[in-house]
Amino acid sequence: MRRLLWAGCSQLLPREAGLHARKLSAAAAAATPWPPALLATSGSSPSASAGLLRHPAPGRGAPRRWGSQFNVPPSAQFVARPVGVCSMMKLPVQASAEGLDAAFVGVPLDTGTSNRPGARFGPRQIRAESVMVRRYNASTGAAPFDSLQVADIGDVNVNLYNLPDSCRLIRESYQKIVASGCVPLTLGGDHTITYPILQAVAEKHGPVGLVHVDAHTDTGDRALGEKIYHGTPFRRCVEERLLDCSRVVQIGIRGSSYDPDPYKYCRDQGFRVVPAEECWSKSLVPLMGEVRKQMGDKPVYLSFDTDGLDPAYAPGTGTPEIAGLTPAQALEIIRGCKGLNVVGCDLVEVAPMYDISGNTALLGANLLFEMLCVLPGVKTM
Repeated sequence: MRRLLWAGCSQLLPREAGLHARKLSAAAAAATPWPPALLATSGSSPSASAGLLRHPAPGRGAPRRWGSQFNVPPSAQFVARPVGVCSMMKLPVQASAEGLDAAFVGVPLDTGTSNRPGARFGPRQIRAESVMVRRYNASTGAAPFDSLQVADIGDVNVNLYNLPDSCRLIRESYQKIVASGCVPLTLGGDHTITYPILQAVAEKHGPVGLVHVDAHTDTGDRALGEKIYHGTPFRRCVEERLLDCSRVVQIGIRGSSYDPDPYKYCRDQGFRVVPAEECWSKSLVPLMGEVRKQMGDKPVYLSFDTDGLDPAYAPGTGTPEIAGLTPAQALEIIRGCKGLNVVGCDLVEVAPMYDISGNTALLGANLLFEMLCVLPGVKTM
């Protein structure tokens, strides 16, 4: 049993865990009956990236699991789920996006929330619940870990006391990520974070299309005199020409409003707004066929606010609205993005303390996996 535990830890402990851990790992390799491929190592090395606060980096000698040339989530058949560093899907933790095709990135910020805070704890809880997400997508046949090099590159070191400064830190961190050719998959954090992320993404790709799932349009101008908070990111993006407004669709919008025509601004910009009422009791596969035609082959960003889902399924969020989307419809939306030129994704507004079951974060972890599965270059089994 002890040898099995240390063999499992050898798949998870970074080099910086120390000489003692490496000696134990070597002893386990000599004693374990597992195939040698399970203990194969990579030649990757970490590099520093300003603005990112990370888990320890694996460095040279970090394992690439199960004999694959790619990083692969460990199987619970061999490594117990509670074992190891709490990374997204228990993937290796890397110091930067260099050498990666896609990376999970946490942005633990909720200074921009207008109702219930707590989304700063979203990335940590999503990672914890992601141990239930496995290597292959049995429903779609997607095999992302046979196709792309993926790792968890930790969290942006945000400034919880200064929202504009946090936006700067996020923007600068994502400029480095996208410049490396890596597609970021973001664990939020409140929806404010999408604004600086899109600043970085558009700097490389130009104005992008947007598939936006949410209860709210997030196109307000200001609140309490402030122009940056989680209700304004997409108006700021329009003003800075970060979006290709003819290729923006907002799905699941609903709730009471302060204005008699709350979607006028969106329509005036050329957005397509799909209210939740148009989604009730139906499949969204036909809608996503129309969305794919609208988006074409130009760059697209996918932003998914947890409150787009009905709070019966995802109560752990800050601004819940009744009568929202179902998890099955969420899957249809994300899977409907397959074939698009997706250049970035985020899952925001998970506030774990409002759902002690952990199911909201579990749902978020699965949706992030689905986003990974629709990225360009992902093969099917």
